[in-house]
Amino acid sequence: MATEISRLISETAYQAYEKKLLREILNGKIPHHVAIIMDGNRRYAYQLGLGKTGGHEKGKEKLEEVLEWCLELGIKILTVYAFSTENLKRPKEEVDKLMKLFAENFMKAGEDERVHKYKVRVKVLGQRDLLPDYVVKAIEHAENITKDYDGYLYNLAIAYGGREEILTAIKSVASDVKEGRLAVEDINQELISSKLYTGGLPDPDLILRTSGEERISNFLLWQIAYSELYFVDVYWPGFRKIDFLRSIRSYQLRQRRFGK
Repeated sequence: MATEISRLISETAYQAYEKKLLREILNGKIPHHVAIIMDGNRRYAYQLGLGKTGGHEKGKEKLEEVLEWCLELGIKILTVYAFSTENLKRPKEEVDKLMKLFAENFMKAGEDERVHKYKVRVKVLGQRDLLPDYVVKAIEHAENITKDYDGYLYNLAIAYGGREEILTAIKSVASDVKEGRLAVEDINQELISSKLYTGGLPDPDLILRTSGEERISNFLLWQIAYSELYFVDVYWPGFRKIDFLRSIRSYQLRQRRFGK
């Protein structure tokens, strides 16, 4: 009985603090573009005995929650690192399971009420030629349904590598120069940015990584030159709303100088 009372008191205090934090954040500057490195699915699953792919199921559910939080705060662009090119080297059983999860969720995008209510455009960043055909078709399905939406933008980096993205942009520029469509003296940062997977989008204001690891792992290497970084010591499936709100508050308390 005493344990249950203690738990209820703790939950009440937690909810009160969360609401207070939310009110404070909504009165401050909300980041326009947040990018997340979702790390720790497998370690979370191992701790709870969920099996090799159970953590990815929980991670998918957490991403649904985070999307809700972004909509609540009015964060217009959310970019998440879902699957890197290096992840393709993981055990086949795990990769196959992830591919099926991706395909299922992209196919469901057209049925998601939030997508239509908030005019959320879905976009995938990465090397699609490395993905199974059925996943690519599901991606195209989601992108086509939402291509005219301009309320929010939801980017998923799949089969993505930051160095490869930059290399692809450089090759495109080199081709333009070779074919006479571009002069060398016209090459600048804006041009390179336009050739990236994120061409036309503003760079992230805030990069958030879960699991306690403090590295970028080949994610948006060009785009994060002046992004604020925030690391939280909790595995992705265990990421709480209060953790997210704390990251936004940390962003609001920082003074962004952009090298000036």
